[in-house]
Order: sequence, then C-alpha cells, then structure tokens
Amino acid sequence: MQSNQNDKDKFLYPHSHYYGQVKPENLVFNANLQEFAQKVGYITNLETSGKIYPEEAYERIKELWKQLKHSKKTLEIGNEPPDAI
Repeated sequence: MQSNQNDKDKFLYPHSHYYGQVKPENLVFNANLQEFAQKVGYITNLETSGKIYPEEAYERIKELWKQLKHSKKTLEIGNEPPDAI
C-alpha cells in the first residue's frame, strides 16, 4: 500500500533536479518555485474546467506570487554582484 502512495505522490508532486549553483538558499527557492508552478497549474486547471471563477483564480495566483516574491526577498536571491555568479 505504501508503494501506491509513493507513486501517487510522485505523480501529483513531481520535483525536477536542480542544476544551478548549489547553495542552501538556492535549493530552498527552487523548491518554492516548483511548488508555485504546481499550484498555478492546479488553479488554472480548476478555472479552465469551470470549478472556480476567473477572478478567484487570479486572486489565488496573485497571492501565490506574493508569497514567492517574499521568499525570494527573504532568501536574498539575486542580490549577488554580476561577476560573483
């Protein structure tokens, strides 16, 4: 039974490998970004199938975007000088 649950979780919540510069803050942000993308996909599917109104979909995605921006700011992603990359 546990194997079925693992397969289901892998299907519903896939994670891609990270190929960027390996730093803890980059890994955390990458996980947040993947979660954002998954949730946006679910929301757009709900809206497309008529389960939620477009305005509700917009507000949900807008809130997720705010959370992702806060994560980026908190983790200080993108604050390195260009030659440090």
